Amino acid sequence: MNRDDSDIIKKVFLLAVLKREEGEEMETTLNALVNTGMFDKKEGREVLNTLIKEHYISNNSLTMKGVMLAQQAQREFTL
Repeated sequence: MNRDDSDIIKKVFLLAVLKREEGEEMETTLNALVNTGMFDKKEGREVLNTLIKEHYISNNSLTMKGVMLAQQAQREFTL
C-alpha cells in the first residue's frame, strides 16, 4: 500500500467514526469498514492503532485533530 492509499484509508476510517451512530462501538465501525472490503480485520486494526498512536482517536472517540481531518475528508469526498 502506498502513502496515498494509506492517507485515503485513514480519512475514510476517521469519516466513518465521525458519522457513526451515537453509542456505536469502535468495533462495530471497524467491522462495517471490513465488510466494505476496504481492508481485512488485521489491516483495519493496524489502521486503528495508527490513528490512536497519531492522536486522531482517543478513548474510543475522535480527538479535535481527528475531527478536523474527518471533516476535511468529508469535504474532499463530497463532489
